[in-house]
Amino acid sequence: MHDQVWKALADPTRRAVLDQLAQGPKTTGELCEAFPSIDRCTVMKHLEVLVRANLALTERRGRNRYNFINPLPLHQIVERWVTGHTARLALSAQRLKEISEQTNGN
Repeated sequence: MHDQVWKALADPTRRAVLDQLAQGPKTTGELCEAFPSIDRCTVMKHLEVLVRANLALTERRGRNRYNFINPLPLHQIVERWVTGHTARLALSAQRLKEISEQTNGN
């Protein structure tokens, strides 16, 4: 699952689509308007990749398809790859500081 998320996030256009969705739900038409240099078919393909990665959710309401950001996979990525490594780095930095203080104090 994380591989699909990373692959989806690797594309700058898909990240820009997620930025749009982070502001609130958007219809596919609204997303197309936000990216005037990209044709509708390409926007739809980017949305499909985001949906497959579970980064975006869609809901059809009448003739409109609404797209929403799904924050859960992003939260899981942060917890797994950022928070976990940051905690270890902070602990290592604290140890290095203590060793430095002991060495300079002797």
